[in-house]
Amino acid sequence: MNMEILIQKFLRDKTGLSRRAAGEMVSNGFVKKNGKVSVLGEGFNPDIDTIEFKGRVLSTEIEEKIYVVLNKPAGYLTSRFDPHNENTVYKLLPEKFVNLFPVGRLDLNTEGLLILTNDGDFTYRMTHPKFEIEKEYYVELADVVSDPDLKKIQSGLNTKLIKTAKTKIFEHKIMGGKSSLKIILHEGQKREVRRIFEAIGNKVTYLKRLRMGNIKLGNLKPGEWRSLNLDIISK
Repeated sequence: MNMEILIQKFLRDKTGLSRRAAGEMVSNGFVKKNGKVSVLGEGFNPDIDTIEFKGRVLSTEIEEKIYVVLNKPAGYLTSRFDPHNENTVYKLLPEKFVNLFPVGRLDLNTEGLLILTNDGDFTYRMTHPKFEIEKEYYVELADVVSDPDLKKIQSGLNTKLIKTAKTKIFEHKIMGGKSSLKIILHEGQKREVRRIFEAIGNKVTYLKRLRMGNIKLGNLKPGEWRSLNLDIISK
């Protein structure tokens, strides 16, 4: 094999860094090719060249692309390690998946669809706002949401707490002085759903991601996982 690979793309695939972060690591001198500091846009041949990242030699073996869907339970971190909480999503997966990285994160108390992979390009396509990948959530709230507030959210918010694009809300139900609903977002800001409802004076009491793009949680029970079909990935 005689194939040139861009170093920043290789770094992204190996580490789970975003496209921007991988480029910054190369630009800031954290990556070496054959012992010399690499430059942005440089290529390498995995058969003959050696790549180091922060002093650690990275395997240049071309890996099989793996895609896994996990139904993340509440109380588990989307992280490989945290000194304050040993319950990470990797405790729910076989050891062979330890080098996969999450496609977007779910906070500690959020449940539902979490995709993990070693495919950096796929991660970029699923998470960058410019691709407008839909992210669907089921939400339960502490109080009833008024129709005017629902219209504000759907039109896009512009507050000190959060700025959002248009959203879609459906299946709004009121029971016992509380609201439940489904919401579809495209951006994927940090804690976006929780901050949206905080901005209108309500509180999310339960949150579950149901879908990203055409990939659905399905009937997985909390803590269960399944491999993704490549036909679904390519659609």
